[in-house]
Amino acid sequence: MTVGMTPLVEAVDLAKHFPVRGGGLLRRHTRALRAVDGVSFAIAAGETLGLVGESGCGKSTLGRLLIRLIEPSDGRILFDGEDITGLSVPDMRRRRRAMQIVFQDPYGALNPRMSVEDIVMEPLLIHGARADAAARAQVAEMLRLVGLPARARLRFPHEFSGGQRQRVGIARALILRPRLLVCDEPVSALDVSVQAQIVNLLQDLQQELGLTLLFIAHDLAVVKHISDRVAVMYLGRIVEIAEKRALYGAPLHPYTQALIGAVPALDPRSRSRGRRARIAGDIPSALDLPPGCRFHTRCPHVMDVCRSVDPPLMEAAPGHHAACHLLKTAI
Repeated sequence: MTVGMTPLVEAVDLAKHFPVRGGGLLRRHTRALRAVDGVSFAIAAGETLGLVGESGCGKSTLGRLLIRLIEPSDGRILFDGEDITGLSVPDMRRRRRAMQIVFQDPYGALNPRMSVEDIVMEPLLIHGARADAAARAQVAEMLRLVGLPARARLRFPHEFSGGQRQRVGIARALILRPRLLVCDEPVSALDVSVQAQIVNLLQDLQQELGLTLLFIAHDLAVVKHISDRVAVMYLGRIVEIAEKRALYGAPLHPYTQALIGAVPALDPRSRSRGRRARIAGDIPSALDLPPGCRFHTRCPHVMDVCRSVDPPLMEAAPGHHAACHLLKTAI
């Protein structure tokens, strides 16, 4: 977050550990799957923070934790300066008007038995509105904002393409006029030609409605286009976070370097050879985390200290943080 900007939402040592039973037929032993494991960051009002990483790294879990769709195992969540971690269900429901989510799958996220009008109006009804002319007018206005014609309100999800369904999902998320919108891989299930339309729509809506975005994705090109800052996750931890130009131009963590180096380029000769780091092997299981740095089993620059000491997230430059022992050796 840029120095001097006021955070809208903050995560402080946020963690989510899922119990997993094992031990044969009796299943007596319980282990913890550390999906999110001590994550701290802040998002300023009006900012877009991109969150990237391989599948299974904890991105979606972190997004759901931030708006308390799932409960944290540890840590705190602050929204507009208020600690919402321990709020009761009724109190949290009232706060949730200000924080909504767009889900990844536009085909599974919409009830096929409900019309578009009913789908988009449902959050209003949940929060005490009546299904009257005023509510229908709000639905019509929101459909206009997401680029759907007024007649779409009487149709059903199966009558729309994937991109149109995602527009309906966005309209449903924004009908309550939230301040924070979590976008959980909102374009990954769409054709490439449609992805750009949805990303541009989100940017337009952000400007018009004053939204703050957490944009979760695995496509680094899409994240670079929409984000102000980018955070990189690996095995439940943020390993690097910085303003997007700094992160894409001079990534500090070997994992970030490998991710960016793997992005296809129109002219391969234009890619810096120094950033062509490679990731060997598979990502370890979150049930059996390696000691020390979690990336050391795949890192091309691994040192002895990496195998025993977990590096903290350090500020290497103003606003640019990374969790890597190489930073200490470079000082």
